[in-house]
Amino acid sequence: MTTSTARPVVEVRNVGKSYGPVNALSGVSTTVTAGQVTCVLGDNGAGKSTFIKMLAGAHSPSEGQLLLDGEPVTFSSPRDALSAGIATVFQDLAVVPLMPVWRNFFLGSELTRGWGPLRRLDVKRMKEITYTELANMGIDLRDVDQPIGTLSGGERQCVAIARAVYFGARVLILDEPTAALGVKQSGVVLKYIAKARDRGLGVVFITHNPHHAYPVGDRFLLLNRGTSIGDYVKADITLAELTSLMAGGAELDSLAHELERSLGPDAELTREVAQEAAKTAQA
Repeated sequence: MTTSTARPVVEVRNVGKSYGPVNALSGVSTTVTAGQVTCVLGDNGAGKSTFIKMLAGAHSPSEGQLLLDGEPVTFSSPRDALSAGIATVFQDLAVVPLMPVWRNFFLGSELTRGWGPLRRLDVKRMKEITYTELANMGIDLRDVDQPIGTLSGGERQCVAIARAVYFGARVLILDEPTAALGVKQSGVVLKYIAKARDRGLGVVFITHNPHHAYPVGDRFLLLNRGTSIGDYVKADITLAELTSLMAGGAELDSLAHELERSLGPDAELTREVAQEAAKTAQA
């Protein structure tokens, strides 16, 4: 495996997380480098949520180390991680659908003007900044006064990405941003992930879809039942190999052989069914 010569912003060394007798994650290592996308792939129950919660400061590792700029670091809360420049965009986005886009952009960090009892929201400036920052990310939104709930799922994800960039994120964690989106809207989100990468952020892209991960990814961490089954840079793995690992190609082949032995005369039909199952799993 080749390795990047750039110094990682975040490095994960053999981290694990236990909840009593249950090991949710064990021995996982990877790096997040500025200007690159690290994709974390796995099916439901693979440990992706536990992994990002540790990076985001919601949970502390039971074992292993997190390093920030080469120095060991411990986050006691998501606010600690955010203060260190690690921003997380979760699937639910934490937006208020009936509020306008600009209010959601500055939610919890509103700009004000004036002093004392005359202090009030600087609405004009917040609208200008929201429009400018969205435009800088290539998001063509004419009216920042429209309720954010009227935007598509992909557009809401993009607003969340632009917000994280504006508020100084160095590492951006995206939790399954394309999971509930159609093909077109997924493409929109992938485009803005690439834009965040090109602006120098280290991006952690959580997904179960290798076809979404491979076009934008620079590094691929594969998880299965809480353990790592590989940490690859793009030069060391093809999309077909990544898809096969994700789909459990070896397990499907083993299943096909087992069924062939069991069914005898129907083996040819069984082989065809297994091949179709593999195609479905990879789609």
